[in-house]
Amino acid sequence: MEVATILRPPNAKDGMSVHELIAACPPLDTNSSYCNLLQCSHFSNTSVIVEEEGETLGFISGYLTPDKKNHLFIWQVAVSDKARGKGLAGKMLKHILQRDYCREVTHIETTITEDNEASWALFESLARQLGTQITRSVMFEKEQHFKGAHDTEMLALIGPF
Repeated sequence: MEVATILRPPNAKDGMSVHELIAACPPLDTNSSYCNLLQCSHFSNTSVIVEEEGETLGFISGYLTPDKKNHLFIWQVAVSDKARGKGLAGKMLKHILQRDYCREVTHIETTITEDNEASWALFESLARQLGTQITRSVMFEKEQHFKGAHDTEMLALIGPF
């Protein structure tokens, strides 16, 4: 019998399982468990959780940017070791975009460090599937914004689509 994989909006009850998933997915930055609770409740319309037999296998947090409501900012993408290599991240992104809440979205934004090949591949693939382009620019610079403690975060802008 095949196991059902469920993609759905998260809720506050998912906060701790999301926190544990992100902690198990280095090099993702861990946020406080309270932050993950807020992501799962306040941003549930623009986030997704993936479960299989009650286990959290994936999570994407996102939000509509305050100054551009047609831009979806993807904050974090986490996929469990058990579910990697199956295209789950791409399915999660499409799941969010297909929601009525996101029907006005024409662009996706995210930040990625230059050396994160897996994330670049994910978002470049999404841009191709959406029939649009991806552009890169510096959003948060290593020295200026992180005092040298974190690599520069490049803004990846996908769209319009």
